[in-house]
Amino acid sequence: MNETVAEAAGDRLSPHPLPSCWVIGDGRPGLENQSLGLAEAMGLEPVLKRVVLRKPWRIASPYVTAFKRFAFSGSGASLEAPWPDIAIATGRPGALPLIYLREASKGRTFTVQIQDPVVRRGSFDRIVVPWHDGVTGDNIVTMDGSLHIITPARLAAEAPRWADAFAAIPRPRVAVAIGGVNSRYDLRPEDMTVLGAQLAALAAQGFGLLVSGSRRTGEANMAALTEALAGSGAYIYDGQNGANPYLGMLAHADAFVVTCDSINMITEAASTGRPVHIARLPFRRGREGGRNKFGEFVRRLEGSGRVRMFDGRIESWTYEPLREMERVAHILREALTLHLRSLYSR
Repeated sequence: MNETVAEAAGDRLSPHPLPSCWVIGDGRPGLENQSLGLAEAMGLEPVLKRVVLRKPWRIASPYVTAFKRFAFSGSGASLEAPWPDIAIATGRPGALPLIYLREASKGRTFTVQIQDPVVRRGSFDRIVVPWHDGVTGDNIVTMDGSLHIITPARLAAEAPRWADAFAAIPRPRVAVAIGGVNSRYDLRPEDMTVLGAQLAALAAQGFGLLVSGSRRTGEANMAALTEALAGSGAYIYDGQNGANPYLGMLAHADAFVVTCDSINMITEAASTGRPVHIARLPFRRGREGGRNKFGEFVRRLEGSGRVRMFDGRIESWTYEPLREMERVAHILREALTLHLRSLYSR
């Protein structure tokens, strides 16, 4: 840990040598892991507080913050003094609790919101947002992609768990991560048939395939992809049954093919430093007009040499791994240090 944070905290903050940290969650791993990962990267030992919001706050947070002290259900974790030195949350579910903590602690608790709350941005000490969101301000920390828990150490620990399952898959291995329909992209069985034919051709050239769908992929799309890969020897996970091999795939892959709809999966693949190929999906205009944040993100990574568009070939190149968690954690450690020094020098 950055020693200046602990020094700034001292024994005046808590009975522990580290600043006390709460992570606010609601049970959704995708959100909680970002907050927990950031706390871990900062060298903190977080306490996970799973908060349950009552109506109407559960639906309207953070747009509705009136009478927020009544927003928390007794079925969830309580938010009571002694207040933590820092609290971290991801997404809309955690925004209202962070606003409450900052006010209830009279500014003592340093609050970090991951993802743009859209409203009341001044109610947080720091907001961590992707560069492609276009949000600016004195309390804004921008990053490429998203925060995640993927580290070299975690992948090294995960690799042995999947060695037997992947033993029959030849090298070089290509991990294929499939997303699904979102605000900007469609995913149809015919798209999976085309992608499957490209992947089957790679298998015929000697590449081993590790293929995973997700909850957004859909049964019809996975069925089309599975049919196209029949006889290829691919390891295929449908996103539904059995243990999720995703971390094992990241650990064992020599290269990646990732669909363009998932900023999280692209970010995680690019953190490994191995070649990442982006598979195109049909674009849909959606409610936001013609702007495509996903496309802007991919083009930015393409410009930095971290990804290339998939044209049926697997290429080999090197680049600086995308590890924004480390950079963001460093920025926030320094901000927390200044906050604690200011707080206890009064």
